[in-house]
Amino acid sequence: MTQAKPSVTVVVPVYNSEESLPELCSQLAQALSQVAAAFEVILVNDGSRDGSWQAIRGLCRSDTRFRGINLMRNYGQHNALLCGIRAACYDIIVTIDDDLQNPPKEIGKLLEKLDEGNDVVYGTPAVEAHGLWRDLASSITKIALQSTMGAETARKVSAFRAIRTITRAAFREYRSPFVSIDVLLTWGTSRFASVTVQHDPRATGESNYTFRRLVTHALNMMTGFSILPLQLASVTGFAFTLFGMGVLVYVVGRSLLQGTSVAGFPFLASMIAIFSGAQLFALGVIGEYLARMHFRTMEKPTYSVRESD
Repeated sequence: MTQAKPSVTVVVPVYNSEESLPELCSQLAQALSQVAAAFEVILVNDGSRDGSWQAIRGLCRSDTRFRGINLMRNYGQHNALLCGIRAACYDIIVTIDDDLQNPPKEIGKLLEKLDEGNDVVYGTPAVEAHGLWRDLASSITKIALQSTMGAETARKVSAFRAIRTITRAAFREYRSPFVSIDVLLTWGTSRFASVTVQHDPRATGESNYTFRRLVTHALNMMTGFSILPLQLASVTGFAFTLFGMGVLVYVVGRSLLQGTSVAGFPFLASMIAIFSGAQLFALGVIGEYLARMHFRTMEKPTYSVRESD
C-alpha cells in the first residue's frame, strides 16, 4: 500500500544570499512538489546587508507557497531557524541552508527515514565540501554537542534536518539569546537518525560561518546547555588538591629524611603560579555561567521580527 505524502514546511535562514535565492527556491518547489502533498517555504532574513529581503518579497509575491520573515537585525542562524520553526504550519519541518550545498532533491531521503519511526533525521554529507578551518570548527562544535546529545548522534548533526513539528512543543517557552536547535530537539525526543546525502561546493559567495563563529557557538552550547565545564572545573580543582598534598608530603618527607628543605623562592613561585592558574580557570568557568544567567534575567529576546510577507 502506497503511503500518503506528508505536508512539509521548509525553513531557510537567509543571510546575504540574494544571488542564490532564486535558484534555491526553484529547486525547492520542484523537489517538494514530488514528495509532499502540500508545502510551504519560510525564508527568514537574518539581518542581511544585501538585497536578500527584496528578493524574498519578490519570491513570495510570485508564489503564495513562499513566506518571508524579516528580523530586526542579525541574530544568528539558530535564532533565525527557531523563528521559522515556530511559524511552521505543517506536520513536518525541513531545515536547509541558503547556499545550495544540500540539494533540495535530497529532501525525499530525509522524509523516507522519518517514516521509519524517527522524530528527527539529519542529512549527513558523504564528503563535506568545506575548507580545512571550517571542517575543524565543525568538529569542535560536534564535540561540544556530545555532552548533551550523545556521541553517536552528535557525529551525524548537520543543518539539513527533517523534524516532526510536534517536537517543538518541548521548547515552546524557550527564551534566551543563546540558541542551539540541535540541543533543543533533545528536549522533545530521543528518536534521532541520519541518512547520507549529497553535499556540493558552495554555489556563490563565501560561508558566513567562520572558524571564530563556530568556536563561539560551541562554547555557547557547552556553557548554555551543559554542566560539563563546571564538572571539568571541579575535576581540575580536585586534581590540583591531590597534587598539592603530594607536594606537601614531598617537602615534609625531605625535611625529615634529609634534614634539608626545598629551595625556597623558585619552588614557591612555581606552586603559586600553578594553583593561581587553576583558580582563575575555575573562576572563568563560573563567570561564563553567571553571564548566561545575567543575560536571561535581562530577558534579551531570542529574535525580533520587523515585518513578514
